[in-house]
Formats: sequence, structure tokens, C-alpha cells
Amino acid sequence: MTIESRLAELGVTLPDAPAPAANYVPHVQVGDIVYISGQISNGPDGMIIGKLGDTMDVEAGAAAAKTCAISLLAQVKAACGGDIERLKRVIKLTGFVNSTADFGEQPKVINGASDFLVEALGDAGRHSRSAVSAASLPFGVAVEIEGIFQIE
Repeated sequence: MTIESRLAELGVTLPDAPAPAANYVPHVQVGDIVYISGQISNGPDGMIIGKLGDTMDVEAGAAAAKTCAISLLAQVKAACGGDIERLKRVIKLTGFVNSTADFGEQPKVINGASDFLVEALGDAGRHSRSAVSAASLPFGVAVEIEGIFQIE
């Protein structure tokens, strides 16, 4: 099964890769490794704003993290010249969670991205990962995730 058909089966259509919000590039390729800049939580109604442990619960945070994973795949597709089938595997994610000082469930939030990538890509979606707290994130978003991917 192709990646595109699996995404369609999951009801996911990759959006156009989001443009950078500042002076950086969305991805850098070195050999067969692609480094994707941080992707912020963004849904159909715009940016997903919130602070875990205050205005947002873990379930909503995990849903926000999933949107970051979808944007990461959109960036990988762009890095592959529009051919997402060139993606070989997810290597690593680093997830940043906008959370209060006493919130300690960052891994559960970033599971929203990890679980989606494994569901969409199977074993190729299994990756190493960090999930850390941030006192704030750009634009007040709930989650930002960057990733490292291997492509053909």
C-alpha cells in the first residue's frame, strides 16, 4: 500500500507545505536525510492555541500534535519534489509542548504525532523522540514539532 493511499484511508489529505514564518528554510537535505523545521499546531480553523496544564487538556494537546505530524509529512513531500513515496522512514521527532511548570505529561501530548506516524507509515513511522516543555511557543500555539527523515 502506498503512503498516499494509506493517508486517504485514514481520511488525511496532506496540505500544501506551510511557508516559513521567519528567516529560515522549511527543510534541509543532506544526502538521504531531510531535516524539517518545526511545524506548529494548525487546524482547519487556523493555529491551535493553548497551554497544557492550563487552557488545554492532554487529549486536545495530542490532537494538536497530530496536526504537526501532518505538516511534517507535507514538508517531506515538498522536499521530495511532490513524491511522498520517496519517504523511507521517520528517524527522530523533537516535540515542544507549551505547558505550565507543573505539567509533566509532554510525552502523552507528543504521542498524538507519534501514534499518527506509525498508523500512517507502519514500521517506517517508528522513531526516536524527545518531548519537552516550553514556557511559551510562537504565536501561543500548543505544540511545535521538528523532525528528521530518511528519503530515497
